[in-house]
Amino acid sequence: MQHCKGLPASGGIAIGKAWVYRPQRIKVPRHPVEDSEQEWQRLQHAFACARTQLQELAARAQTAAGKEEAAIFAAHQLFLEDAELLAAVQHLIQDEHLNAEAAVADSFEHYAEMLLALEDTYFQARAQDVRDVKQRVLRLLSGKENDVPILSAAAIVIAEDLTPSDTIQFDRCNILGICTVRGGPTSHTVILARALGVPAVVSAPLDLSKIAEGAMVVLDGDSGEVIVGATPETIAQARQRADSWQQQRAVELAASHQPALTRDGHQVEVVANVGSLEDAQQALAMGAEGIGLLRTEFLYLNRCQLPAENEQVEIYRRIFEVMAGRPVVVRTLDIGGDKPAPYLHIQTESNPFLGWRAIRMMSERPDILINQLSALLIAAAKTTTDLRIMLPLVSCLGEVKQAKTLFDQAASVLREQGYQLPEVQFGIMIEVPSAALLASHFALQVDFFSIGTNDLTQYTLAVDRTNERVASLASPYHPAVLKLIAETIRAAHAHGKWVGMCGEFAGDPMAAPLLLGLGLDEFSMAPASIPTVKQAIRRWRWDECKQIAQIALGFATAAAVRTYLQGVVRSS
Repeated sequence: MQHCKGLPASGGIAIGKAWVYRPQRIKVPRHPVEDSEQEWQRLQHAFACARTQLQELAARAQTAAGKEEAAIFAAHQLFLEDAELLAAVQHLIQDEHLNAEAAVADSFEHYAEMLLALEDTYFQARAQDVRDVKQRVLRLLSGKENDVPILSAAAIVIAEDLTPSDTIQFDRCNILGICTVRGGPTSHTVILARALGVPAVVSAPLDLSKIAEGAMVVLDGDSGEVIVGATPETIAQARQRADSWQQQRAVELAASHQPALTRDGHQVEVVANVGSLEDAQQALAMGAEGIGLLRTEFLYLNRCQLPAENEQVEIYRRIFEVMAGRPVVVRTLDIGGDKPAPYLHIQTESNPFLGWRAIRMMSERPDILINQLSALLIAAAKTTTDLRIMLPLVSCLGEVKQAKTLFDQAASVLREQGYQLPEVQFGIMIEVPSAALLASHFALQVDFFSIGTNDLTQYTLAVDRTNERVASLASPYHPAVLKLIAETIRAAHAHGKWVGMCGEFAGDPMAAPLLLGLGLDEFSMAPASIPTVKQAIRRWRWDECKQIAQIALGFATAAAVRTYLQGVVRSS
């Protein structure tokens, strides 16, 4: 029996036989070609076939999962039309005389590795999509496009990793659950699993070579627990938990569009973290009351020059229109040494997480921020959105003052051009301990704070959360992190300012009473977590949450805080 714990990705409990997915690896030939033009045309034919396949997958996804999930495959088609990516492939074929398979493999893999090098897990997860498209084109070039295993009976799918194409090709009636050894909880495969209502666990340290076909598996998509070779007793207990979970999830979804009110009438906002138009649509479907974090880095990556203002305006406008007047908090460009963009001529840094990035680029490249601020203001002027702009990685007051000056300059120019600009809230992210400790001073300069607990935790505890050897030390339940959160909220409220949280901590239902008690005003999270967190908030009285928070702040370790909250939640 293998018993392990991975990362929970899609809620629910699955019980069934194991089916290990072992797709055939494509061997990429590498050789020079004499007729580069003919090779380029061969690739164009493969691209045309890939577009047709992706259109068929999009239609299948829309039927099985929904419009937003179908957009995943529309996004895959964009990789086949990406000018920079095509230019890289064309250069290898026509100038370097490389065969199409090797040119595709090299160019697409370079892009995927660039995404994996980013700090933001959202963009790391997009690398899987790039590799999915790469494999599709390689199969077409090799004539093996139909050479994939078929799931012919109901089972729990276990794999090293799964692409969105892998996931959607399976007959939904046969997918009881999904478990992967690799992957993260923000991948498009996970998004599909959630939309299909399939429990999923990722990053589960299983040895696939030791899993017998047909072995009984219990998979818990809420806890991340996976048991292969489960005993009859374990299976019986899991069935009871599965029945309870399905009843609870139905209750959560039915109330997902209702406000998040505590039992004594205290209301907070529950909003979503998004990075695309499709994410925004999914957020609304899950009951989001707005966007608490709109990532903008996708506009700046994999290109040779800065995005034009009109290109930015169009993308922002479409997202704002979907949100239809709801609040949208936009994080300005968070890019730098850890997020390569060749046109910025960023020098190699020994520790890019602490280097020249995000708002720190402003002093040398104010044009980048002015361009983005102008695009956001124009898009807001064309819609009814409640726009709120926030700066990432702020560590000193001078950065805020300089950014506000650039904001005023951009707004002044647009007014002179005749734009009727809306009122815009201006805030900062609290990701660096210095910002939390000086929150009372920052509160005099801004309209709101948004706490990024992922970075605040790693900077407070000196832990690289992307390093698996020490990542377990990076807990937002650590008393030092909690005290910085408490001080941030206290200082903001003392000056009449509101505080949100856009780190993963906000989407943890066990943290709900603690964060409510600390006075958090806005919870922002992955869309799929919204129904669960809203329901968790409704379980509590605000006065008892304040007592819970004060007790939690008195513990000395993260483990003690978690143990206390687990007991409180169980007894509520």
